[in-house]
Amino acid sequence: MSRLEMVAHKFTLVLSRDVTDDELTMLREAGPGEVTASTTKLPTNPDVKVRQLDFDTEGESLAAVLKAALEAVRTVPDLSVSSLSVPAREPDGEATGGTQRSADEPAVVGGR
Repeated sequence: MSRLEMVAHKFTLVLSRDVTDDELTMLREAGPGEVTASTTKLPTNPDVKVRQLDFDTEGESLAAVLKAALEAVRTVPDLSVSSLSVPAREPDGEATGGTQRSADEPAVVGGR
């Protein structure tokens, strides 16, 4: 049986609402790897502030760590993800920037 290599992954989840300190602790305990919370402005409306979680973690695939992060969000009542941002990767695996997709836009996330 072959073992998949652990790869570094960085991504950001924009949340549907602000979270309390207790909820942030729940997210950190349930989620994959390092998670940092921050507040930023909504790209489509700079007057609206949104809460986001930045993940820096390792996993066998991006799909696996995204699934774990989304499952962590589900542990907090009335919380959801409004968008996802994943930096593009160079052929050597280094992140180069970001691509943001609304939760309403269809996306295909694959993994092995």
